[in-house]
Amino acid sequence: MGAPSKVPFQLTQAFFGFDASDRVQLHDNIFNIIWHGEGRWDWDTIYNMPIFLRKFYIKRINKILQEREEAREKQREALEKRKSSKNSGR
Repeated sequence: MGAPSKVPFQLTQAFFGFDASDRVQLHDNIFNIIWHGEGRWDWDTIYNMPIFLRKFYIKRINKILQEREEAREKQREALEKRKSSKNSGR
């Protein structure tokens, strides 16, 4: 009986890292956290942060931005309402 034949692994990639599109999203998220953190974070801290925390902060930033946009929209509507009531009173 001879030695068993060894079939080498046929891997398409030698590194199990990010695809190019994943890297863009990662760095976009890092940038957004740093930008909206207004200097409270540095790049190394965010890059080495556990993924679940990064996702938490991104969701939190998105929530804050959505609330700001809703408040602006309410302000715009109130302003338009006042303008239209002023104009109809003439």
